[in-house]
This record gives sequence, structure tokens and C-alpha cells, in this order.
Amino acid sequence: MNKSKKEIIKITAARLFRDRGYAATSMRDLAEAVNLKASSLYNHISGKEELLQEICFETAKRFLKVMEEVEGMEVSNIEKIETLIGLHIKTAMEDVTSITAFNDEWRHLSEPDLSKFVQLRKRYEQRFKAVLQTGIDQGVFQAVDTTVAMHTILSSLRWVYDWYQPERATSLPKIGDSITRMILGGLQNNIQK
Repeated sequence: MNKSKKEIIKITAARLFRDRGYAATSMRDLAEAVNLKASSLYNHISGKEELLQEICFETAKRFLKVMEEVEGMEVSNIEKIETLIGLHIKTAMEDVTSITAFNDEWRHLSEPDLSKFVQLRKRYEQRFKAVLQTGIDQGVFQAVDTTVAMHTILSSLRWVYDWYQPERATSLPKIGDSITRMILGGLQNNIQK
């Protein structure tokens, strides 16, 4: 499927934001990277913030969609956490440039987009903590602070975004399994009843 010029621009912008940072990426850099004159770039986008906004909100919606699916699953909370960990690892494989902008560059959004985006992140985090809390309440997970547990899990996955390169794709499932086992091994309640 052929990508539209705007989609190519957005993918390129995500890569530049990852490699240089949002603030250090100019419209001229972006135009050069997609073989357009800077003035022609404005025929497709209003500016680089439009691209950052789309990247951040599309990624947030993707995470929230999977969270909704996880919440509706008739499986154990262990499997729900495994699914959420898998989502982050899969996203690292499939869309590393967007996830980097989502994680690091969102702070450059202007109001009201910044507040809306922060609310989407908070909604995801609250729902993640609810899955953890249900596991704690059921005695499946250790009685730990859900905020600490959630941030520990998400932080332990973050390095994958920086590390991943397409040539490493074959080792990612093994790494994903190792990460999942380590996280769940520390989270699960090992007290025999």
C-alpha cells in the first residue's frame, strides 16, 4: 500500500524527533529529509507541532485500545499483565520512532493538547494500576504499591525502544519472554496457600 505524502512526512518526523529531539528538528530538516522545499512542506502540514500531536495522540489511542481489550479479557490478571507487557514490546518492534516521541517529546505539545495528552496518559496508567490492584486483591500479586509497580514495569520496558533495531527482530521474542518472566516473577505472590 502506498503511503500518502503526509504519512511519509509524519514517519520521517517521528524518526527525526527520535534521533535529534523535537526542539532540534527544524522544518528545513524535515523538508530536506522528505525531498521537498520547506515552503512546499506547508502544503501538507501546518507545522511540526501538528506532526508531534498526531504521533502522540495516535500512540496513546493505540495503548488505550489494547487496554480496553485487556480489561474485557476473561483471563487471569497475570495474563493481562503479560498482554500489556507484550503490547509495549510489540510497539517497540513495529513503531519505535513514534513510541520514542510518545515517551520523550510529548512535553513540547502546546495547550490545550498538552493537557489532553497528559489526561490520556493518566487514564492509561490508572487502568494499568487497576489491573495490578485486582491481582493484589485476588492474592495473585504481592501487596505492593501499584504506582511503584506500574512505573517499575513500564521503566523496565523502556530500554527496548532505544535498543531495538530491525536486525535484532529475531532476538526480541526471547528478550520479551525474559522480561515478562522477570517482571512477573517479582510481582507474583509466591506464598503457598
